[in-house]
Amino acid sequence: MTHAGHLVRRFLGSLRPGGPPPADEAWARDALLAGERVLWDRMSGPDRRHAVGVARRTEAALGHRATRPVVAAALLHDVGKVESGFGTFARVGVTLAAGVVGHDRLSRRPGRVGQYVRHDRVGADLLAAAGSDPLTTAWTREHHTPEDRWTVDPVVGAALKAADDD
Repeated sequence: MTHAGHLVRRFLGSLRPGGPPPADEAWARDALLAGERVLWDRMSGPDRRHAVGVARRTEAALGHRATRPVVAAALLHDVGKVESGFGTFARVGVTLAAGVVGHDRLSRRPGRVGQYVRHDRVGADLLAAAGSDPLTTAWTREHHTPEDRWTVDPVVGAALKAADDD
């Protein structure tokens, strides 16, 4: 799917309230460390639904290579978005603005807009403080970087990236 198609699908999905089904919520919580569960609980219902889908697709693609830190990376790769406090429509506005003025330029802004655009780095910092595995933290920081700059195993990174379609 194209980047625009992914964004449209995420937007439409975010209009439906509520988190993942109870069985998926329990599965996700079981895959997370205690500090990670605190962060998971801060994520919106639509973000948690998206994250479960990413984690399930990653697990299917990797099989036995989908270790707990890999699943946690799939579940928490967007956790940094919680720090901005933005709802769906503000997120759409910031995403569109980033497309117009440039992601890098907008990421240097102070305040909530910059935090949202830097959600990868913000999330990695949150996960490091929560005691996450280095792989979980690294993928969260790197999930928008080019493949040649990944520090995670390229097979794992490719599966996570494909599962996110972001």
